[in-house]
Amino acid sequence: MMSGDPMKYRRIRDLREDSDLTQETLAQHLNISQRSYSYYESGKREVPVAVFSALADFYGTSVDYLMGRTDRKEPY
Repeated sequence: MMSGDPMKYRRIRDLREDSDLTQETLAQHLNISQRSYSYYESGKREVPVAVFSALADFYGTSVDYLMGRTDRKEPY
């Protein structure tokens, strides 16, 4: 059973793929397992605020953009 809307997590997958990165690479950066990261991308597990924050810093964007709350990529 999914814990959230899978579209909500589409951006973290799209940004990773656009950057030609693997789930393993991002998982290592976040100090989590590849499986956990996979669950975040698929919406099987809620993304913790700390992970959203780390991903926003990594990609130079905002948590709101990652969550689909805005289409503005630039951090504010």
